[in-house]
Amino acid sequence: MLEVAVKAGDAKRAEDIVALDVEQVSLVADYFAIMNGGSKRQVQAITQAVLDAESEAGVTVRRVEGKAEGTWVLLDFGDIVVHIFQEEQRHYYDLEKLWSDAPMVNLTDWLGETA
Repeated sequence: MLEVAVKAGDAKRAEDIVALDVEQVSLVADYFAIMNGGSKRQVQAITQAVLDAESEAGVTVRRVEGKAEGTWVLLDFGDIVVHIFQEEQRHYYDLEKLWSDAPMVNLTDWLGETA
């Protein structure tokens, strides 16, 4: 599920994609994927791409919050929670700092080449 979400976000040009292994520090999920887009429209496109890719992989979304607003979208797939922000909101909420006890997941093999 995490790989599917990361690749779908990357395909829609999500920026600064990271994943945190929160299994040992949170009861909410095993992983958080965090990424951002440059505008409301891009955040919504990334959101739809992740939803479509997970659906194709047979994963059911449990909850979607914030899609209409397009500033911070939360996609709950059970074992993973995907956060898609506009850059300003991402810096404001700073989930990476909030969950700093959680180790980062190496996503190198899942992300495309940057120019």
